Amino acid sequence: MKSKLLDDGPSKTYALVFDLGDEVMEGLEGFARAQGLDGAHFTAIGAFSDATLGYFDWERKEYLENDVPEQVEVLTLAGDVAENDGEPAVHAHVVLGRSDGSALGGHLLRAHVRPTLELILTETPAHLRKRHDDASGLALIDPSV
Repeated sequence: MKSKLLDDGPSKTYALVFDLGDEVMEGLEGFARAQGLDGAHFTAIGAFSDATLGYFDWERKEYLENDVPEQVEVLTLAGDVAENDGEPAVHAHVVLGRSDGSALGGHLLRAHVRPTLELILTETPAHLRKRHDDASGLALIDPSV
């Protein structure tokens, strides 16, 4: 993955370009740690050779995994970075397009890039913090902290 600082203003903006074979969530989390991000949002387009999507099962309080073992277009990838227990936590959702024009989507758990993924990330001026939510069992952004 390559990155470039596009705007060094009060809210920094970066372009991240993932290379063939890069694992997206691992790369994005590593970048967030290296930059010390604790509040950001991002969007991206590109393509994956494979992906694993998650669907949150409310009753079981866990993500069900849906493997996508095929080449797909990333129609949209959107998400945020927030601090959780002192570390940056990436939360991303994706819509993928299949060769027949159908689409599928969900919470992005894992994906490998083929041939590229172009992501624009903007740091937010206020830090975002996550707290454990008892009802869902998830760490959710709490704007009051």
